[in-house]
Amino acid sequence: MESFFHSLKVELVHQRRWTTRDEARRDLFGYIESYYNRQRMHSALGYLIPEQAERKMN
Repeated sequence: MESFFHSLKVELVHQRRWTTRDEARRDLFGYIESYYNRQRMHSALGYLIPEQAERKMN
């Protein structure tokens, strides 16, 4: 979890200021679902994106 929160802060939070909580929630959800879970390479997965790692396991 520490690695995730570090990435979140460096890649999104420290780069942006939000005017509303809804705006922040939308951007955080977008970061997690569209980028972090689907496109970002993960060291724990052998530097593959999650989708590639899933295909490799099947």
